[in-house]
Amino acid sequence: MSSAMKLPPTAAARVATPTSRLLAWLNAFRPPRTAVSALERWRVALGAALGIALVVLLCRPWGDVRPDWPWIVAPMGASAVLVFAVPGSPFAHPWSVIGGNVVSALVGVLCVRWLGAPAWSAAPSVGLAILAMLALRCLHPPGGATALTVAVLGVTDPLFAWTPVAVNAGVLAVAGLAYNNLTRHSYPHRPPPQAPASIDADLDAVLARHDRVLDIGRDELRALLEDIHLQGYQRKLAELRCGDIMSRRLITVGRATPVAEAWSLFRQHRIKALPVVDAAGSLVGIVTPADFTRDEQRVTSGSIGSLMTRQVRVARAGQHLADLIPLFGSTGHHHIPVVEDGRLVGILTQSDVVAALYRPTQPGTDRDAMASPPVPQRRP
Repeated sequence: MSSAMKLPPTAAARVATPTSRLLAWLNAFRPPRTAVSALERWRVALGAALGIALVVLLCRPWGDVRPDWPWIVAPMGASAVLVFAVPGSPFAHPWSVIGGNVVSALVGVLCVRWLGAPAWSAAPSVGLAILAMLALRCLHPPGGATALTVAVLGVTDPLFAWTPVAVNAGVLAVAGLAYNNLTRHSYPHRPPPQAPASIDADLDAVLARHDRVLDIGRDELRALLEDIHLQGYQRKLAELRCGDIMSRRLITVGRATPVAEAWSLFRQHRIKALPVVDAAGSLVGIVTPADFTRDEQRVTSGSIGSLMTRQVRVARAGQHLADLIPLFGSTGHHHIPVVEDGRLVGILTQSDVVAALYRPTQPGTDRDAMASPPVPQRRP
């Protein structure tokens, strides 16, 4: 291969080999980590056990009415996993638990009546049950097991869908309703407050593009995405420092700067704050348009030193941005000068904060830029 045809080292390292493809394929079979606490695991296990116990307690007498039928069907164990472990899933919705099991049982009964032996009715029972559950918006994975149970037992009486199936599922759903809400897990899952129409439209477009059944509800998925965005903002606030995003090209004035000249700077550059520095570049005050309106007689005469605010809230370049959010949010500050060793090195505005939250940041690059001093456009 000629040198012109060779791949760069980094690109060559990314070329998949048969071994790497095999390892990647095998890695897909690794069970995903269950990111829940020990307390949540015990909550789920205890809830499922209590739910099945309630089904046993209330449904056991039905066994005396029809001794040839089971008084509890095995798919209830799978339904309990969904109801208590993932109550926010559409598969665990009360209508899915009850409707999915009952509809599947009826489909199984019809298939047994039409096709007879389990060898013929088992497969159509499961397939047609899935179609029926999808059509009725009650898709419930254990419903497939219910249809198969009916086919294997050779049940031809549609009353089997009432008892034990409907009674079992109803008791389990009621148990889930009580237990989940008592343990502060919304059931059935309530949608979050209405999001902007653009977010809903984007979510619908992505779901339509993937075109697959998800085991998480659309509303819960939207809530998770919003929480992820919020977590990202909090992480940025925790990582960013003032020096990473502050404005470095400064427009400053000195104490002796005429008031009229300072006012023209406000109008020319459309700024909302003018730091006042001394000959060494140290911050000695700040002027805002509000200072001019409080003392209109000095707008055309005098120096800025008599107009400026001397008590200035400042930040350090290495200070975390999260420390300053309360200042912007509750004290009315819109601009905060940033100082190092008493010298003014930048200014932080609300616009800088908003922009930082909506763009990728590279703290290392920004901090390197701090090595060069700010470039004041006005000498004091």
